[in-house]
Amino acid sequence: MGKVTGFIEIERHDRTYKPASDRIRNFEEFVIPLEERDLERQAARCMDCGIPFCHSGCPVNNQIPDWNDLVYNSDWEEASRNLHSTNNFPEFTGRICPAPCEAACTLNIDDNPVTIKTIECAIVDRAWEEGWVTPQIPETRTGKKIAIVGSGPAGMAAAQQLARVGHDVHLYEKNETAGGLLRFGIPDFKMEKHLIDRRLEQMVAEGVTLHCGVHIGVDMSAAELEASHDAVLLCGGSEKPRDLSVEGRDLDGVHFAMEFLPQQNRRVAGSNLGDVEPILAVQKHVIVIGGGDTGSDCIGTSIRQGALSVTQLEIMPEPPEKENKGLSWPHWPLKMRTSSSQAEGAERDFSVTTNSIGGENGHVTHINCQRVDEKFQPIPGTEFELKADLVLLAMGFVNPIAEGMLTELGVELDARGNVKADTRAYSTSRDKVFVAGDMRRGQSLVVWAIREGRQAARAVDTFLMGTSELPR
Repeated sequence: MGKVTGFIEIERHDRTYKPASDRIRNFEEFVIPLEERDLERQAARCMDCGIPFCHSGCPVNNQIPDWNDLVYNSDWEEASRNLHSTNNFPEFTGRICPAPCEAACTLNIDDNPVTIKTIECAIVDRAWEEGWVTPQIPETRTGKKIAIVGSGPAGMAAAQQLARVGHDVHLYEKNETAGGLLRFGIPDFKMEKHLIDRRLEQMVAEGVTLHCGVHIGVDMSAAELEASHDAVLLCGGSEKPRDLSVEGRDLDGVHFAMEFLPQQNRRVAGSNLGDVEPILAVQKHVIVIGGGDTGSDCIGTSIRQGALSVTQLEIMPEPPEKENKGLSWPHWPLKMRTSSSQAEGAERDFSVTTNSIGGENGHVTHINCQRVDEKFQPIPGTEFELKADLVLLAMGFVNPIAEGMLTELGVELDARGNVKADTRAYSTSRDKVFVAGDMRRGQSLVVWAIREGRQAARAVDTFLMGTSELPR
């Protein structure tokens, strides 16, 4: 906890953003951090609530009251040690996690939770500035060789944990650079990629070997990978997007979000797109179908590219402005949320389904929509048309891509098409093959990926060594 009476004396004060008119001119981060004194005052608001529900709200079980108290008492270095004991990459979660910990905060009962996410981000940013984040190189080596497939947050977390206990860890990534969706899905204005690069440098120093541009099941067979390692951990993510099966889907100008977003991230990085046809929103009327985070990322990217207009459609009904605390707290509530990208000028419409996509000369020109009722059934007489030069499908992901590695390994899948494994052993139906992250649980948050990567690392270590000192 912080100051005993801090939550009574000090009002909630959080980070702010640069004005939209400024931030949409580039792809840089635009959050304005709090000053050190303000951060310590906000940490003082953490109350002695007896049962810290923020612990259950946080998937990685961050010891939030502990490091709030340390920040309040200006012991930032110890706060960093505490934070890193449960979270390998707090600079990622401090930027892109939706903060279920704040929804669970006792002070959220009256809509004034502790600014947990802001304080978390400030701790790790301070730790990097002060040089407190250094490689943790193991004193001894086990001689065990482990392959991790997929370098998103689950794969990165597992690789770092396993390397720190002395295993020979090899991290395989099909793209040209490691990072997974952190690198190629999340726009730079939400999280700049140098944050990933410095973590990868730390991991390499700790003993992780990176194999980028190696697609398991294509460039290297799964059998070869399995035969050359003592254990294999699959962290490939849930990459198969949900499609829209309507007339006109095959028109030019209709794309999945994950065809659109990685291109811009590569442009920012100065990468060569090769012979891939550019997908750009400049001077176009853009329709984003899907109301989640990926759709929001498409909005912010389209606005920065110079779209004439951006409209986001959601089949779900418009959520209430405020949740019923008596029914929702301390769980994640259903309520209206407006992202920074949506606030930059997007039109949002709810309870809308797309009946068809129209076009001329093979290119999209409009979409035909209709209102739906609470059972998602079309309401007669509510048809309408929206102009569209670019349609981005951001309706989520259904399961991992089975073709290739998973099919070759023959691992058992669950009813949703994810690789089947429990959250204790993380073992698949195939001996010495494990799975973690979105490939096991389905599409989810970066903080859940980190949790599963850490827990799977312990499971793999136990499998190889008979016991493990790694935390769950």
